[in-house]
Amino acid sequence: MAAGERLICASRQVQDGGTGYRFCLDEDDPPGQAFVIRYRGQVHGYLNRCAHVPVELDWAPGEFFDHSKLYLICSVHGALYDPTTGACLLGRCNGRGLEPVPVFERDGNIYLREG
Repeated sequence: MAAGERLICASRQVQDGGTGYRFCLDEDDPPGQAFVIRYRGQVHGYLNRCAHVPVELDWAPGEFFDHSKLYLICSVHGALYDPTTGACLLGRCNGRGLEPVPVFERDGNIYLREG
């Protein structure tokens, strides 16, 4: 592992269009919550916070996709987000989307790029 990166999880723990992986960004109190998902073979990371109201997205731990497996969905009010960009596609987000977190995949693991 190189400086400036932190291991999040093994790649096999993040299913394409399925269960994602929640993780803490830092040691703050309360810690910043984030998640990583896989969509069409690529990993994407975001803060675990709806752009409309400050609530976590997942409707069950690690479950961020809607029933179609095409969109990320807010557990509270159903806003839909593009899994590749975090852009809000449906809901009262007023042009705001999910805040991206820099993640990447290498050698069977997913990492957070720090710094």
